[in-house]
Amino acid sequence: METLNKKIIGRLESIDLLELAIINLQVRVDTGAKTSSLHVDNIVKFSQSGKPYVSFDIHPDVHDVNRIVNCTSPIADIRTIKSSNGSSEQRYVIKTPIKLGDDTWPIEITLTNRSDMNYLMLLGREAMGDHCLVDPSQTFIASEVTHLPPFCSITE
Repeated sequence: METLNKKIIGRLESIDLLELAIINLQVRVDTGAKTSSLHVDNIVKFSQSGKPYVSFDIHPDVHDVNRIVNCTSPIADIRTIKSSNGSSEQRYVIKTPIKLGDDTWPIEITLTNRSDMNYLMLLGREAMGDHCLVDPSQTFIASEVTHLPPFCSITE
């Protein structure tokens, strides 16, 4: 098993989704979740040059809920996703690069309403793939975070 080239990450990390203009987004790392998911509002499917696209809004800064980033992305897929509470829903899937620390690679993200969750994004095991190993006892070890959400604390 090759582990030398894998980044060690904690249960919480800060990522950038540069193509979506989202910087320093705190995510919950979840190896139990197959697919990554992102909390978005106002999802609208449309066609552009005959191809399916989706537009959506995100509030990437929990300290400034008035800041809204409107994003547009091609739809990579539509999947039925079973959530941790057992319910299933159809979600749009987009592909976008993730930047974690000094590394960048493409991932798939489902778009959904995570308003009842503590973090706007869940980083699932498919996104981590061959890139990461998780140390659940640590937080923010692969990324620098400029501020923490009010429900998050780091203990040394």
